[in-house]
Amino acid sequence: MIDFLLDPWELPFMQRAFTVAAVVGLVCGVVGVYVVLRGMAFIGDAVAHSAFPGVALAYTFEGNLLIGGAAAGITTAVLIAFVSQNRRLKEDTVIGVFFAFAFGLGIVLVSTRDSWTTDLSSFLFGQVLAVSASDVWTVAGIGAVLVAVVLALRKELVAVSLDRETARAAGLPVFRLDLTLYVVVTATIVMSLEAVGNVLVLALLITPAATARMLTDRLWVMTMLASGIGCAGSVAGLYVSYAYDLAAGGSVVVVLTGVFIVTWCLAPRHGLLTRALRQRVTPAASAPAATAGTS
Repeated sequence: MIDFLLDPWELPFMQRAFTVAAVVGLVCGVVGVYVVLRGMAFIGDAVAHSAFPGVALAYTFEGNLLIGGAAAGITTAVLIAFVSQNRRLKEDTVIGVFFAFAFGLGIVLVSTRDSWTTDLSSFLFGQVLAVSASDVWTVAGIGAVLVAVVLALRKELVAVSLDRETARAAGLPVFRLDLTLYVVVTATIVMSLEAVGNVLVLALLITPAATARMLTDRLWVMTMLASGIGCAGSVAGLYVSYAYDLAAGGSVVVVLTGVFIVTWCLAPRHGLLTRALRQRVTPAASAPAATAGTS
């Protein structure tokens, strides 16, 4: 067992992969808490796919794929935040409009090329085993900034997430907070693309936070749990990938989803089995009281 845990660390590319996976899992866990609280998982999917036309455009002109994806994702996030301020349109409606447009535009741009390259494929499906030393430092730096921004604005973000109208009446800058959260989510997604790819990045953002939500009602505890689950699950997924020669990004997502399913069943207060046992115990406890009342 010890040899199994230590063997991958003898390989430089695995050291870089473990570091990036751990950082990405931690950051996604922290940011994902506010995405789950607000019920805006759809925005994560929309932003992930809205990065696609930027990547396709960068690919067409032989530019940097991540920079192209970040530019397209942030542009879409700003447009969503601006248009959704119109109270006649619900936020998910606006997200759906831009989500469909961005992905359609990406498909059109890709169709102008005769074939895909490995670079574009790695953007879609992830290539964490190929990260360089500079990628590790870039991900660590961006992740530190994103976590600092989220923690600095945590109270305001929670207020807007739970009740936008009350937050607006209290004088909070709702639009700027919306915009900040969208940009943070976009940056987190783009940062995570190399680890799991465009197709699977939503799971890394949502699943650890959803798992933590099943375990606690306290925000700070939920944040700590989500970051820990995201970090540990990402590393465990890489071990599974290494041991069985499987796709790294897919393995990470499968491990995190497995943790979620186990938690959903066995969570101390909100788990499926816990609630079933509670329902069985309650009638049994009330039966003697009912018998005493009739005697």
